[in-house]
Amino acid sequence: MTTRRIGILTGGGDAPGLNAVIRAVVKHGAGQLGWEIIGSEDAFNGFLERPQRLHDLTPRSCQGLLHRGGTILGTTNRGDPFAWLDGDGARPRDRSAELAAAVRAAELEGLIVIGGDGTQRIAARLMREHGIGVVGVPKTIDNDLAATDFTFGFWSAVEVATEALDRLHTTAESHDRVMILEVMGRTAGWIALYAGVAGGADCIALPELPYDPERFCHKILARRTRGRQFSLIVVAEGARPRGGEASSGRVRHGRGSIRADGAGQTLARALAERLDVETRVTVLGHLQRGGGPIPYDRVLATQFGVQAVTLVERGQWGTMVRLAGGVVGSAPLEQAAGAPRLVDPGHPLIVTARAVGIELGA
Repeated sequence: MTTRRIGILTGGGDAPGLNAVIRAVVKHGAGQLGWEIIGSEDAFNGFLERPQRLHDLTPRSCQGLLHRGGTILGTTNRGDPFAWLDGDGARPRDRSAELAAAVRAAELEGLIVIGGDGTQRIAARLMREHGIGVVGVPKTIDNDLAATDFTFGFWSAVEVATEALDRLHTTAESHDRVMILEVMGRTAGWIALYAGVAGGADCIALPELPYDPERFCHKILARRTRGRQFSLIVVAEGARPRGGEASSGRVRHGRGSIRADGAGQTLARALAERLDVETRVTVLGHLQRGGGPIPYDRVLATQFGVQAVTLVERGQWGTMVRLAGGVVGSAPLEQAAGAPRLVDPGHPLIVTARAVGIELGA
């Protein structure tokens, strides 16, 4: 009987738990089922660069990965095989057929693709247009991927943001300041919402609810009349004032970008124009991505990795692992790689936030 050979890669931004998924796939696929698991470095790039960067992954090579942040396979946002860029200023070209040929040349039955919405869209196109078998594993700390209740890495990011709020609380109270914490979430405000409720924020600004700065000012002043001279505000990076545009927060610099004014600074200026209060802005940025996963994310990532192998074993290509109603299962990949999952204004946690007096600016 021929040994099954399966490829695995990680794409998009890093998230706590990526290594835990890789470990689970290898321990179950190679350790228990006797498969060969081949890792591609830097997502799809490992197949397209010369020489190719493909490596055998074994249970021994995956020892000690469960608690480790980042990804041993590397990850990239610059490797779309359907719109490949050879360098700055170059016109994108389609290398998807070359990628499909490389997968077949490596004698791989298919790929387990761990990534967010963009990576899963690429995977779906590879299967649809080139017949490459793919099983997706959802990954995004923003928790905005359709078809799954939660993604690994999200709760670790919420933990970091909540701890930051706890620390800002003490210094805000000591100095009678308004503290603004900007967290990740360009289109979806899940981190801001959950961390804001968990960390006792007074105000939360979400991309889904353009805010009126006057409402935040009213909240701050109302607290002061009750003797609470400080306030905590959580702002998702994609939040924007009503009638305004979301700040990109970045400007081009060399091969990448550097941070400019973001949503936190935008809100701070709006408050300064209306109130005589001392305001400070803290931007968590990549601190939310770094470090090891919390126990919940380690467990979820392990479940996702095992489920991905199970889907391959059953021949259920073209599916994505998901968590629905507390049960790990699967959904069609085309469905999963659709529109982002946003915070509904009627979400139960929005209702809870309002019920405990949190101002959402809308």
